[in-house]
Amino acid sequence: MEKMNKAFEKVKIMVGMDAEDEEQQAAALNNSNSFAFMDDFNRNCTLSTTQRLYGFAICFAAGLSCTLLSMLVFFKPIKFAIAFTLGNLLSLGSTAFLIGPKRQVTMMLDPVRIYATAIYIASMIIALFCALYVHNKLLTFLAIILEFGALVWYSLSYIPFARSMVSKIMVSCFDTEF
Repeated sequence: MEKMNKAFEKVKIMVGMDAEDEEQQAAALNNSNSFAFMDDFNRNCTLSTTQRLYGFAICFAAGLSCTLLSMLVFFKPIKFAIAFTLGNLLSLGSTAFLIGPKRQVTMMLDPVRIYATAIYIASMIIALFCALYVHNKLLTFLAIILEFGALVWYSLSYIPFARSMVSKIMVSCFDTEF
């Protein structure tokens, strides 16, 4: 049991949590008046570290499975869009288990990545709209491409200087001067 506790402590540190962080978060919840809804939601959704890791693993595995299974129906854009978007939503939701829903939303609305978040969420909505209501394979395929690009750009927003590096590479690759 001692080894298990040490392992969970190591996982907490890897995830960015430790006992002090949990105590500080509890104190911040009691003192903060902003984000009242999210504070109540966080208080009602308290999970142990083990439960968080299980929730993350299950949600991430389900998201990854949906994304990978969507490749089986790649040539049927409507089914592909539904499976791919569901996989993205599950994978995105899995990180909320690790860091909590309030911190997830706060990080998504951070000024550095607010545009990437808005484009990513909008592209998922557009892909689902094209797949479920419009039933146009070309529009659905274009929405999937937009969604994939938004996913990459959103993911790069969590890596320091990654978006600027990719932008410079793309500019140098598609430079039209001879």
